Parts: sequence; C-alpha cells; structure tokens
Amino acid sequence: MTAQPEHVLIVGAGLGGLRTAEQLRAAGYQGRISLVGEEVHPPYDRPPLSKQLLTGDWEADRVVLRTEEGLAELGVRTHLGLRAVALRPGEVQLADGASLYADAIVLAPGVVARSLPGQPEQVHTLRTLDDALALRDELAKASCLLVIGAGFIGGEVATAAIGRGVSVTVLEAGPAPAVRGLGTEVAQLAARLFTEAGVDLRTGVSVTGFVDPGESGVAVELVGGERIGADVGVVGIGGRLDLDWLADTGVDVSAGLPCDSRGRVEGLERVWAVGDAATWADEDGERHRQEHWTSATDQAAVVARDILGAQLPPPAVPYVWSDQFGLKIQVIGRPDKAEQVVPLHGAGFDGGPVKGTVAGYFAGDRVVAVAGFGAARYIARYRPLVAERADRAAVERTREALS
Repeated sequence: MTAQPEHVLIVGAGLGGLRTAEQLRAAGYQGRISLVGEEVHPPYDRPPLSKQLLTGDWEADRVVLRTEEGLAELGVRTHLGLRAVALRPGEVQLADGASLYADAIVLAPGVVARSLPGQPEQVHTLRTLDDALALRDELAKASCLLVIGAGFIGGEVATAAIGRGVSVTVLEAGPAPAVRGLGTEVAQLAARLFTEAGVDLRTGVSVTGFVDPGESGVAVELVGGERIGADVGVVGIGGRLDLDWLADTGVDVSAGLPCDSRGRVEGLERVWAVGDAATWADEDGERHRQEHWTSATDQAAVVARDILGAQLPPPAVPYVWSDQFGLKIQVIGRPDKAEQVVPLHGAGFDGGPVKGTVAGYFAGDRVVAVAGFGAARYIARYRPLVAERADRAAVERTREALS
C-alpha cells in the first residue's frame, strides 16, 4: 500500500465530488478532505430536478444529499460559492484569490447546460437546482411549453409539463428522441411515448433562431419559415465542458479530462477526475465520457481507493435511466458500440405496447448493451451478461428463460 495523502482536495461539489469524499472515509481515510463548489448549495441530487422537483412532488430540501452540517460530521471542510480558476501542482486557486494546497486533487467539475445562439434570458435551461425552481414557477402559470431538444432531459421536462396540464411542443433536430443514448432504432420507441402522451413532437427540424414572441413568452423560427410560440421555452440540448480554467496546465481538455482506467488525469501528477467532464479509458482502451448518475458514483469508488493505494472495486457496467410518460427507460452497457439491435421482449417493435419492450445491442456475437421500457425485472437479469459481454447463445438462453 502506498503512503496515504495528508490532504485530499476535491473540486466540484456535485454527486461525483461528494461520493469521492464519502468513499475515502468508507475506505478508512483519516486525513483532511476539502470540497470546493461553485454553487452556494451543499451537494444535491440532479435527477429529481427534472422529475419530482419539477412536478412539485418534492421541495428543494429533499434533493440535498448532505447538508453542510452533515459534511462537517464527515470531516469535510467546504468552500461553497467559490469557483476554481487555476490549477498548479498541488494547488488550486479560487475566484476570491485564495489558494488551497493538497497532495491529492480530484477534479469533479461536471458540465454546464448548452445554450443556443441568441437565446433570450427568459428561455430556460435545466442543470442546476436554481434552474429547476425557476422553471417550476413558470410552468405553474403556463398553458403551453416549447422544448428544444428531445433527449432525456427534454423528455422528462415534457413529462412534467403534461402532468401539470400544460400542452407541449418538442422540437428535435435528430430523427427521433434520445438517439445519442438509445440509437436510432430503439429511439423510435421513445418517440411513441411522446406522441401517445399527447406531445406535439417534431423531429428532423432545425431552428434558425429566436424571434419576436409577440403575445407569447418565447418564439422560434424553423427552416422553411414556420414560427412556433409558447408561454415558456426550455432548451435541453445537452451539456458543454467548462474547463478553460485548466488551460495553463498544458493538458488538452477539449474533449474532457483525459484519464486512465483508474481516473488518473494523464499529464498531471497526483490529480484524478470523476463525473461528467472526465474521459476515462474503457476496457478497449478507448476514452469515453459517461454523463450519468451511476457513473459518477462508480468512478468515485475507484478514485478513492486508488488515492489510498487500496484494492479497486470490480469494473462497473454503465447504467442510465429516465422516467418518461409513466415508464422507466433503462439502459445498461454501451449502445454506441453496437452494430446491430435485436428485439428481446415485448411488442413495441411490431407496433404493440412500448411498455415491456426490451432490446439487445450486439457488436459481432457479443452483447454490449440492453435497453428496456418499463421492464425492470428483465434488465436486472441481463446486467451480468452485458458485464461479461456474453455471446448471443447466452442471451438467447436468458431470453427463453424469461419468456
């Protein structure tokens, strides 16, 4: 076992940063831990922002993962409401001019919501607690909503609005919702969830820009000249990296923080990275950013143990979920590595109910991912097969056993 650091400094007070601190303590670390966060809020859970918080089922206090008092009990010193502005060997400089020194640094800065060119201030994005509360207040007064982007966030915002009796129009440049996460074939099932719920879903459309909304709160013009307005507008087109403060490190962060399979940032000594901005090497040696809740937690467990020289946990299977229109969409593995999609259960691909439909993603003879719609019991059975990249015969045996 290597010598343990005296002070671990974590930059980023989201899920990845908090879980790293918790994992360090769980692994027996007794040294100092400091947590830097740009937001004034203590660490909170982001998935409920577009679900329970937006629908009004939860209040803001329920999304808090650990209060400042709880962090103090964990032995974590907090520096909230302060942005990191520079990284030097063993040192992080903050926006107020102060510097923090540590012999192990973990970067967990996450990403920020992308905006469209010329996006008016009254048009919402959804990334932070304050974003969610502001949007919730607007939806309470609205009769119609315009959502640009039909990814998981767009789908969840549309779900919350429909549930509140708000009519919804969703504009998506791609051929179907959530193509990036599901692939084109499976994304067609997600499209059915939108339309069957009463959403006006328009795919393959391009927004030329925002225009004078007139009596509406927001309006856009599409290629071809059509204008669409609504009381409230939301742009949900993913996140962008916010790593300019690392420019002087000499590390190319244009695609994210480049890490090995243990989260060590390549080119920097005693620096690790977790979360949405971290690009970890996968089992094939390819770097990939996993912008998912479970990935941040899994990476934190690896990094904490690597910092302490302890045995690493076994590799985790990527997992993401989204609650949309009464169904839980679940994906395990890496659909982006697939060459073929094969229906496993349900009738969704044949025009039947989307609920209960499960698809397998294959690269050659090996399963690399499985996606399900309201099919949690199936997904749990396929997880070990995805973890070991089982062959088609093994997948078929499981399918028959579950049928």
